[in-house]
Amino acid sequence: MQYLLALYVDESGWEKMTPEQQKQGTGAYMAYAEALKSAGVLVNSNRLRPSATATTMRTTNGKTQVLDGPFADSKEQLAGYYLIDVADLDAAMTWAGRCPAVQHGVVEVRAIWTM
Repeated sequence: MQYLLALYVDESGWEKMTPEQQKQGTGAYMAYAEALKSAGVLVNSNRLRPSATATTMRTTNGKTQVLDGPFADSKEQLAGYYLIDVADLDAAMTWAGRCPAVQHGVVEVRAIWTM
């Protein structure tokens, strides 16, 4: 079964890190991705550009509105994802718990609803 691990972090945290901390952080994510690949569970993953580059669309009273930036104003922003294929929710939760984002943000685990 496929699960999306959605990573939510405070985008401003990256600029506050030293170059060495950034290097360590990047290394941690690269090692995590390699572990997912080695286990044969990684389907896809990507980082997202900063939330300030987002465009949000919605319809209100029958009229479509286009807004610059994210819809939700929150401390943590959707920063990226891992799409994994594992046996069950317990396995997905185990992988989510190993994700570096858990140390400085939130990892939301969602089952894919195949259409």
